[in-house]
Amino acid sequence: MILIILHKAELVASNQNKQIRTVSRSFPWPSVIRLKSYIAVPYKNIILTRKNILKRDGHKCAYCGRSDLPFTIDHVIPKARGGKDTWENLVTACLRCNNKKGNRTPEEANMKLRVVPHKPNFIVFLLKSVNRVDENWKPYLFMK
Repeated sequence: MILIILHKAELVASNQNKQIRTVSRSFPWPSVIRLKSYIAVPYKNIILTRKNILKRDGHKCAYCGRSDLPFTIDHVIPKARGGKDTWENLVTACLRCNNKKGNRTPEEANMKLRVVPHKPNFIVFLLKSVNRVDENWKPYLFMK
């Protein structure tokens, strides 16, 4: 709202169910705004944490696909064999699959990864984190 008042942004879409009220006026609740000049946003790096790995993998085991069991984080290439703590080497695994795989690679344990571990894109990761996306945002987020 401050950006709109300072004429640094313009209102594109508002939320019809909400308003911002002052003593003497009411303003539409901004849902989508457009900046009048480009502002460079520094590259957002997603921190490698257990919570973020679980979120990236959709709280499902990378080996069996189940989501109803307790989870651990598994090194695809075990640390004892030089595996690193990276996005590409860590996956969500249920306790059963993690114990079955043990200190072996998935090929050695005859287990197939259902997902390819990767470093997530910030925008896609953010969209997965949001429970609900406002209908007004969808045309601007390339969503149907």
